[in-house]
Amino acid sequence: MVTQLNTALRPLVVDLDGTLIRTDMLHETTVRAVRNAPLLLLMLPAWLARGKAHLKRQLAARASVDVGALPFNTTLLDALRLEKARGRTLVLCTASDGRLADQVAAHLGLFDEVMASDGVSNLAGANKAAALVARFGQGGFDYAGNSSADIDVWQASAAAWVVSAPESVAERARAMGRVERELPQAGGGLHAMVKALRAHQWLKNLLLFVPLFAAHRLSGAGDWAAMALAFVSFSLCASSVYIANDLIDLDSDRAHPRKRLRPFASGSLSILHGVGMAPVLLALSALVGLQVSAAFLGWLAVYFLVTCAYSMGLKRLIVVDCLTLALLYTLRIVAGAAAVGLEMSFWLLAFSVFLFLSLAFVKRYAELEVQILKGKKKVHGRGYYTTDAPLVQGMGLSSGYAAAMVLALYLNSEAVTRLYKTPEVIWGAVPVLLFWVNWMWVKAHRGEMHDDPLVFAVKDRASLAAGGVFGLVLLIGSVGWPW
Repeated sequence: MVTQLNTALRPLVVDLDGTLIRTDMLHETTVRAVRNAPLLLLMLPAWLARGKAHLKRQLAARASVDVGALPFNTTLLDALRLEKARGRTLVLCTASDGRLADQVAAHLGLFDEVMASDGVSNLAGANKAAALVARFGQGGFDYAGNSSADIDVWQASAAAWVVSAPESVAERARAMGRVERELPQAGGGLHAMVKALRAHQWLKNLLLFVPLFAAHRLSGAGDWAAMALAFVSFSLCASSVYIANDLIDLDSDRAHPRKRLRPFASGSLSILHGVGMAPVLLALSALVGLQVSAAFLGWLAVYFLVTCAYSMGLKRLIVVDCLTLALLYTLRIVAGAAAVGLEMSFWLLAFSVFLFLSLAFVKRYAELEVQILKGKKKVHGRGYYTTDAPLVQGMGLSSGYAAAMVLALYLNSEAVTRLYKTPEVIWGAVPVLLFWVNWMWVKAHRGEMHDDPLVFAVKDRASLAAGGVFGLVLLIGSVGWPW
């Protein structure tokens, strides 16, 4: 659309990718299209061979983007609103496909005109500069951009707005002597990359050590060395999966009050970085895992495949999602046993499945509570309705009590009398476990639960106290009374 230009002010032309939004629409649509139909990966080279504009048009046709949830540069938006109030003509000019650019412009209601790639011509760099000169004349517009591709456009403009640009690009823009305004880059860099690894989630991988403690096999230096390598391998694999999951789950994360701050959802780290980081971490994980044992590497592969299945679809299936999460927790224990050549106990497996199923339901229940407070009827990207919250709570509590029952039955088995000097003391673990299960559900019911129950537990005083008492009971049962 074209409108009459304000003659008192030069039009301000604004780039979209990396400037108006802290992401790139080509990357956004690629992730969504491949997520919905993985075989589309095979089509990308053929589409690209017909030109980048054609590739963008094909992806835009196959990927739905919630433009209202995109990570907009709020500082720039505030400045644009002031310019608009002054009566200045604003033009959105982008290399992204026109369908997407029109959606962004319609959502914001700020722009008088939209210029974008049309499936034939890719409106970037020299092409964008030529189109703007043809439309407004040499030096007949100001331009807000962020990348080296915008250098040609700034050279054709009267004044430059440098927005969220790398320092090398900003220096080149300054050298032209026409920078009118600079809006520096916020966040990103190494800090965002480290945050994307979610290293705090590596605490879950301490479950690898459970078989060693359960078997009372604590004195072997070789076992501890193998477990240390297994921990590193599992952590690298988990981070690879977290990054892939964050890329797949962008829309759901942006709809969540806390997850929207994650690096990829917020735009502090580019999708392209994530696409590069995930396979590198996975390869490093496999290399470290090879140093442990073939059996461990096999279980690591199972964990990775199950996690991929969860990210690609299982997390959208009610109940199946929580069963899968419980399986993923339990697989850590199984992999830990494989790392040191231990056979898995039936009791430990049964206890793990029920306990972690309860925690998985805690996680889902906490998400439902958040959506209830926001007045939503359904959790984005999940199969649950907010009316399912009481049912989820009931299933979770039942699973927790089943874990306590398995523990109680185990305490009456021959294995206990063989492993513990004072087995009667071990019964104290049952009420401690019951307290903790109920405590976690009370916190979830009050809306005080973290997105991940285990992360919550390591920060919660009552949970730490319960863990300390549980460990003390097991210790006394193992070595006997100290008097």
